[in-house]
Formats: sequence, structure tokens, C-alpha cells
Amino acid sequence: MADQVEVFYDGDCPLCMKEIRMLMRRDRSNNNIRFTNIAAADFNAADYGRTYPDLMKKIQGRLPDGTWIEGVEVFRHLYAAIGFRKLVAVSRAPGIAQLLGLGYTIFAKNRLRFTGRCEPDGQCKVPKVPARGMHATNN
Repeated sequence: MADQVEVFYDGDCPLCMKEIRMLMRRDRSNNNIRFTNIAAADFNAADYGRTYPDLMKKIQGRLPDGTWIEGVEVFRHLYAAIGFRKLVAVSRAPGIAQLLGLGYTIFAKNRLRFTGRCEPDGQCKVPKVPARGMHATNN
């Protein structure tokens, strides 16, 4: 089906999980979205040819043909998969597309801070491995 997409999301991100839970509810009967939690104990980024820090930088998705997408484009595919095609069309309009891209870039760069996952000294480093201690590569 053209609407199928796999989304790689940070299950330790409270804001991200609100969106993911909404998508799961709306996709329950269609199964157009495959949900892959990069914070899960059994997740290994190397199985996908990626690194954990790269997956933590921006939301990423994979289409049925193996094409990788990221950022706002992932959300467009997710929303199309749950039937929000008109919203997706609006998101591509000149001006709106740029604003969404800018807004997501700001969110992605500050996601750890926005979700209270920085060190007390203000350092917000992406962990080299998922929070539950699994490795991100086969090293």
C-alpha cells in the first residue's frame, strides 16, 4: 500500500510519545505504519545501517522501497497513512512548508531540553547508546 511507512521514534521522549500514541490509535485497524522505538532495549541501530546518535537527531522513517526520509517529510507520510491527506497537502504549500521545516528543526535541536532530559549543568548531549543500555552498533 502506498501509505505504508516505518517510523523510528524516541520512546523516551514524552512529547514524541503523545504524537506516536495518537498515530497508533488512528492506525490500529489499517496497519499502514510500522512503529520502531529506538529507545527499546532490543533496538540496534546497526541493523538498519544507522547509528543511534543519527537517529536521535531527527525523526526518521523508511518507505516500503527502502528509501529513508526525515523530519517533516516523515510526518507527512504518517499523516497520509492515517487519512489526513488534506492536511499533508496544506503542509506542502509555499510558506507553510518552510515554517514547518523551521519549526521542526528548532524542536529537533532542543528536544532533549524541551523534554527535561538535560544534565543539571545544562548539557544536552545525545547519548551514544539508548537510555536502556543497549548498544547502538555492532562494535
